[in-house]
Amino acid sequence: MRSKLIGSLLTVAMLGLAALLAPAARADNPIVQTIYTADPAPLVYNGRVYLYTGHDEDNSTWFTMKEWRVWSSADMVNWTDHGSPLNLASFSWASDNAWAGQTVYRNGKFYWYVPMTVRATGQMGIGVAVSNSPTGPFTDAIGRPLVSNGQIDPTVFIDDDGQAYLYWGNPDLWYVRLNSDMTSYSGSPTKIQLTTAGFGSRSGDASRPTLFEEGPWVYKRNGLYYIVFAAKCCSEFIGYSTAPGPTGPWTYRGTIMPTQGSSFTNHPGVIDFNGGSYFFYHNGALPGGGGFTRSVAVEKFNYNADGTIPTITMTTGGAPQVGTLNPYVRQEAETIAWESGVETEAASEGGMDVGYIDNGDYIKVKGVAFGGGATSFSARVASATSGGTIELRLGSPTGNLVGTCSVPGTGGWQTWTTVTCPVNGASGTQDLYLRFTGGSGSLFNVNWWQFSGSAVTTDAITNGDTENGATGWKVFGSGTLTSNTSQAHGGSRSLAISGRTASWNGIAQDVTSRLTNGKTYTATAWVRAQSGTPSMRATLAITAGGSTSYLALTPSTTVGTGGWTQLSGTATPSWSGTLSGATFYVETDSGTDGYYLDDVSLR
Repeated sequence: MRSKLIGSLLTVAMLGLAALLAPAARADNPIVQTIYTADPAPLVYNGRVYLYTGHDEDNSTWFTMKEWRVWSSADMVNWTDHGSPLNLASFSWASDNAWAGQTVYRNGKFYWYVPMTVRATGQMGIGVAVSNSPTGPFTDAIGRPLVSNGQIDPTVFIDDDGQAYLYWGNPDLWYVRLNSDMTSYSGSPTKIQLTTAGFGSRSGDASRPTLFEEGPWVYKRNGLYYIVFAAKCCSEFIGYSTAPGPTGPWTYRGTIMPTQGSSFTNHPGVIDFNGGSYFFYHNGALPGGGGFTRSVAVEKFNYNADGTIPTITMTTGGAPQVGTLNPYVRQEAETIAWESGVETEAASEGGMDVGYIDNGDYIKVKGVAFGGGATSFSARVASATSGGTIELRLGSPTGNLVGTCSVPGTGGWQTWTTVTCPVNGASGTQDLYLRFTGGSGSLFNVNWWQFSGSAVTTDAITNGDTENGATGWKVFGSGTLTSNTSQAHGGSRSLAISGRTASWNGIAQDVTSRLTNGKTYTATAWVRAQSGTPSMRATLAITAGGSTSYLALTPSTTVGTGGWTQLSGTATPSWSGTLSGATFYVETDSGTDGYYLDDVSLR
């Protein structure tokens, strides 16, 4: 475990800024504050974004990196720390430099491509680790480097025809065609010709005439291939090129993120998630940060109509939240939007916990949907000292106090007990602060927390978890609705529909008596295709005053058969005259593919 340097510096910095900044100005970027992170590689899987990063050690004066880390989020704001499932010791042939990698999903497995120094040769090589889970543990898949020519920064792209490509390089740019096993390749590594037309023109360095430096990220959108890369060290900016095919010819398109921040390197990652596009990068924005102590951040962006990428600047506000966080299910304490002073560590009960908590430290969790009101709070805690107190505050670390939970000494930092306390005044959607108070030194650890209260019954959807089969549900249009036990997002059941004859046919529920005119609702639903990759959305059909209108509750989202995808969005239904019918249903933009539905909410 690391020293408490970052947390201490953050506490000092935040206290110094408290008099100058209103609570709303508190940044959500960088998205991880407990350690220094670098080289983001996002992966969308099963309705979450999994973020794979490097780890810059505290006080580094070089790229001192010994492990890789994993984080995940369902809302782009609150990120869960999954620890380090892969490190240098995972590779018997490697000696140093756990640098920038990327994870991809295929064949029911997750493949993590990472560069390291090869002990036998002293030059950089790229290994591949494999896991059955996006959070690991990962193990060396082949016991040797996959490729090794002294260059770094692997990225992997799987084309629509199933052909996978591994790209990597600094100072050159290479690719090789991977076999379907993702751990071997056909043919020989090929060097991509770096032309000024393809990768821009660099001045002042005759040995490197183009802008390409390192950190390639390859993907495809609307039939166009993109390669985004770190350009012209040092300081680096992010540029990009496009091509009609995965190997070129490439055409340089310009700058995405100009040189800025206090890190002289940068590293891109680009994804689409829940109807939005996101750009990940790193900078040196945390206290003590710089070129060797970096931090990952994210921005949301929109492509231009012609497919070009706009200029993106670094912000402290970060990406907007997608949906809300449900406090009435167990939430890991290491799910954090912003923190001051705390650290994370492996927990004896599995996963991670939040520890090294001192008086005045806090955790912020953003966009917590309390609904009609919470009545109690529970937390899993441990303390080798005399414990302390968890203050539940809304809006800021000194905001409205809605509950206070006492934490006793338990006899050990991993000796766990559950504490519960009453809550009053927590309703609506709020930013929640868990503020920790007590004596001197470390107070206690927190593993998870959960609220309970009347808000559980405010959902306009009944039997949203589908555990009571098809009770309360129906078919909108045509199709056959069944309760399904072979696929479930949560619990043991989901709903399945087959035999749809139109794209608007779908699993539905009448919400007429539970819908409020002019109220803003957040809709969430987990879906999984039975075939194909349909684009799906949740919709509300409202009949009032003799006419019917249709309100999109969530953005259209591409759904596959390999896992569950969350539909999430916010909308405000309103109508004039008498409401005679309101139906919630899930449809496809086109086609009649069957699908599964589970864990639905409209609140």
